[in-house]
Amino acid sequence: MISLALMLALQAAAPSAATNTGPGPLGAIGKQKLPAKGCAAYLWSMDAARQLVAMATADPAQIRLTVDGKTTDYAMATQSPAIGFGFGGVTVYRGGDVTATLDMAVAVRADISAGATVTSATLRIDRPGHDTVVMPVGGLIGCV
Repeated sequence: MISLALMLALQAAAPSAATNTGPGPLGAIGKQKLPAKGCAAYLWSMDAARQLVAMATADPAQIRLTVDGKTTDYAMATQSPAIGFGFGGVTVYRGGDVTATLDMAVAVRADISAGATVTSATLRIDRPGHDTVVMPVGGLIGCV
């Protein structure tokens, strides 16, 4: 009985590959460049790791995510209402069996030129046969 409890405690304390790659099925997308034109929202996880987990672009309207270890761009399906910089307050992206919903608010600040801050946001990932993942994210919008 004690050995089983010790094994469970050690397993819980040990870092796992999933913990290091991001929350749930989401992983870090790595360093990203500004798009050639338009604006991009760079979104970091709000956990202690602060990993870049998404980049949404206004033109073309898509989001880049790493789901189950594979980095993919998902096209925008719907967007409303407009909040500026080519983004909507709630934007739904789809590709394959993944539906990603980005709900965000932005604020223009005098100390940021050609962009804004993402003051609050959530990223929701839905896939048939999988748990839904909802995570808080935050970040910046940069434009060229």
